[in-house]
Amino acid sequence: MIEENWHSYDVKKTESVLESNIEKGLDSSEAKLRLQKYGHNKLKEEKPLTFLSVASKEVREPMILLLLGVGIVYSIWGELRDAITIFAIIFTLVFLEVYIEFKAKKSITALKKLTEPTATVIRDSAYWEVPVAELVPGDIIVLKTGQRIPADARITEAYGLAVDESSLTGESISVDKDANATAAINAQVSERKNMVFTGSVISKGRGRAIVVGTGMKTELGNIAKMVQEAKIEKTPLQKLMKELTKWMVWVALFFSIIIPLIGLARGQPLKEMVMTGLALSFATIPEELPIVITMVLALGAFALAKNHALVKKLDAAETLGSVTVICSDKTGTLTENKMTVKKIFVDKELGDFEIQGTYALKILEASVLCNDVLVKEKNVFVGDPTQIAGFNAAINYGVDIPEVQQKYGKLVNEFTFDTQRKMMSTVYFKNGRGKVFTTGAPEMVLKKCNKILVNGLEKSMTAKDMEIIFQSINYMTKNALRVISFAYKNISTDKISQDDAESDLVFIGMFGLMDPPRKDVKAALDECSTAGIRVIMLTGDHADTAKSIARALSIGNGLVLTGAQLDSMNDDKLAEVLKKVSVFARVSPEHKLRIINVLKKQGEIVAVTGDGINDAPALSSANIGIAMGETGTDVAREASNMILTDDNFSTIARAVKEGRKIFDNLKKGIRYYLSCKVALIFIFLMPVLFGVPLPFAPIQIILLELFMDAAASTGFAIEKAESDIMKRKPRNPKEKFLNKSMITSIVVSALCLIAAVLITYSWALIHKLPVEKAQTIAFATWIICHIFLALNMRSEREPVFKLGFFSNKVMVIWAVSAIAVLFFAVYIDWLQVVLKTVELTGAEWLFILVVSFIATFWIEVKKMIWYKNNGKRRTA
Repeated sequence: MIEENWHSYDVKKTESVLESNIEKGLDSSEAKLRLQKYGHNKLKEEKPLTFLSVASKEVREPMILLLLGVGIVYSIWGELRDAITIFAIIFTLVFLEVYIEFKAKKSITALKKLTEPTATVIRDSAYWEVPVAELVPGDIIVLKTGQRIPADARITEAYGLAVDESSLTGESISVDKDANATAAINAQVSERKNMVFTGSVISKGRGRAIVVGTGMKTELGNIAKMVQEAKIEKTPLQKLMKELTKWMVWVALFFSIIIPLIGLARGQPLKEMVMTGLALSFATIPEELPIVITMVLALGAFALAKNHALVKKLDAAETLGSVTVICSDKTGTLTENKMTVKKIFVDKELGDFEIQGTYALKILEASVLCNDVLVKEKNVFVGDPTQIAGFNAAINYGVDIPEVQQKYGKLVNEFTFDTQRKMMSTVYFKNGRGKVFTTGAPEMVLKKCNKILVNGLEKSMTAKDMEIIFQSINYMTKNALRVISFAYKNISTDKISQDDAESDLVFIGMFGLMDPPRKDVKAALDECSTAGIRVIMLTGDHADTAKSIARALSIGNGLVLTGAQLDSMNDDKLAEVLKKVSVFARVSPEHKLRIINVLKKQGEIVAVTGDGINDAPALSSANIGIAMGETGTDVAREASNMILTDDNFSTIARAVKEGRKIFDNLKKGIRYYLSCKVALIFIFLMPVLFGVPLPFAPIQIILLELFMDAAASTGFAIEKAESDIMKRKPRNPKEKFLNKSMITSIVVSALCLIAAVLITYSWALIHKLPVEKAQTIAFATWIICHIFLALNMRSEREPVFKLGFFSNKVMVIWAVSAIAVLFFAVYIDWLQVVLKTVELTGAEWLFILVVSFIATFWIEVKKMIWYKNNGKRRTA
């Protein structure tokens, strides 16, 4: 877009220059043409992820270059067919690694796109949610509290609108905005009261604006300030594995050198020892380990996305499995967030929502006029469910909404709801007369009222009136109804402050709204309890309403604490209270933050939900900040680690389960991977020490690498969750990944492989079979035994028959492929020559199978005994 002095234009001129319509917006077809013309609304165009871009990066990795170096040396000193075979295997191996890395990065890129922000725009005379990247000059955007401004725009409507522009100007005080203002051509950014700018945040109010600049044609683009993440940070576990990989490289290189040297000292041929050392370095260097971690985390994060939980950072997928406390909002998370008006209090009487008399019309008018609901189409609304319920109540009663809006004139100001006041107000003005309409928590609104409307007449509020009102509030809250109240005030000027607008009000009445618990939440709460996870309810609702919902969902022990009571406690007292109380009512975001910090000091791993602009500190402070995708603000989403696209507590429970599965699968894959590496080293070390021929030909070692990596990288990554995964206590995040149990399991599993291969190999040598026959037996034993071991390692507790032999299709395909290659290698003449193998007899095959089965399936026997004694009870 050619730069214009938009701040010096009035709304009509801006609309004309941009060839747009502030009421109808752009046509969709025109928006597409402008997107092609002006480009995406991004400060930095990211390079597209391609297979070749990943491959070019991977082949430059030091360890991949080392493998290629091994192949080159082998081709110079070894036989030509061996060199060709090695390069074929290297190509296959690198291709697999690149493909796995590509798939992992593609999954992460897809997740980033899913979490990209959207903006509400008017196109084709209707409201649409479009990706921020697709905004174009001329788009009409809707502005609301908590939104991060998606593009530079000229304001066309503003109601109590104030914007935090500190990211641009450094000024911490929010700037009030005015759609009718104009500024001098040379006005500074901070002086442009009729503009909003990319990256700033709406701190209060609402309005509309017409986009005038996108991408690099914005103020933020002009100063080249990046707001997108430049790169994806590695998770703590990825960093740990990177360090482990470096350490293992030196271990692998040490044994790849020391084993040939020992062999030479024992009289083994030089050429064979050099080739063996090269092959060992090829097979034991753990270049795939970081890829295994990324693959498991990325697949896990993608599985979470399918279950309505968008993980913004992969470290959240790690942390989920350790959560011990979930601090959850009530409305919309534990409840359906489908509000309906069930009770109404007007004319000092409480009754069912079957309104009689014309004077009750005032409360319905207030519910229509005091909100920021968007009318997407007839009887389809976008906004807060409580306000939508008021709209629906008015429509059901037959209120003509456009007629009511015309009756009271133009909306001239709005004082947005905040968690301190717990109310909002709107100001309407027509023909020199105006009205303020206020809605909010009854106890807060009543403090501002000195009159009450009875049968259409304003009367002074008496103590008796207050008693009747609070009796009605208590009745509704004890019956799990959410109560909101309405008031109004006549005014003679449209220039009025918030304090003046919200004083000396006339109380109209109250709605009692039903928001029933979600049907699947009770089961999710029970599952969390079994998994050792405590759930704490934090709500801004009345204590009796919170208590009623908590009782229905079996949260806590009936005790409820309010925000006011919290204020009278120090942190030590709160820490004691938190041991007993699990339901907190009338809490603010500040209270929520305090509760989280006290829980963290107690050593808890806390997940917390939030949706408002003031929830950002709590979301940032929690171990896992969970923002609401449907009702959450941009600020809340940015501060969070995870976004719930359905705002449902059950999704959090499923996410915790998925987080535990991710960690389980990481342990399984790495345990198997390291077991094979350790076993391979010692299978070569023992024969060298005893002065006997090596059990595998160098070319066979390189082929083994192909199958070890494929299983570790993909087979374990997609393993399903074990049946008792939500019956265990949360994992201690301080516990070392390679703890005593893990190391013991790696050593024992490696010993299984070592024992099986050396037993069959020794048997062959004792019976004076030819070396090639003995090596073929050892090679076949390794392939079969490490398949059995992989099947055993699919679960630490559950037997394979319980999991299902064919439930992991990738593992089945891998196992069948490995066996097929083994048979081809043993029975196809030209492969025998290449891979140094010979045919085996039926008796030899039987011996290999029996030894491999005994060496590994004792693990299954152990698991069957455990399952018989414990598993059935735990998985019931």
